[in-house]
Amino acid sequence: MVTKLTLIVEKSIIERTKFYAKSNSKSLSKIIQNCLDTITKERSNQKLTFKLNKMVGAVKNSKNFNEDAELQSYYKNKHL
Repeated sequence: MVTKLTLIVEKSIIERTKFYAKSNSKSLSKIIQNCLDTITKERSNQKLTFKLNKMVGAVKNSKNFNEDAELQSYYKNKHL
């Protein structure tokens, strides 16, 4: 079921988000929906940062997993 929602957001953020939406052929509503869905999904026994959550599946998690080192490696490779 889809429901209408009214939000109060800074004008500059709305303008940037509208530009982003148009550039990525997405609606503003879909972007907000995806953000809300992402931050409210429950993860069993895991507390992941937003940045790491975006990387899930890109790295294999082990008992000695170092989140900071993985993030650093990810961004280093991304921007090469």
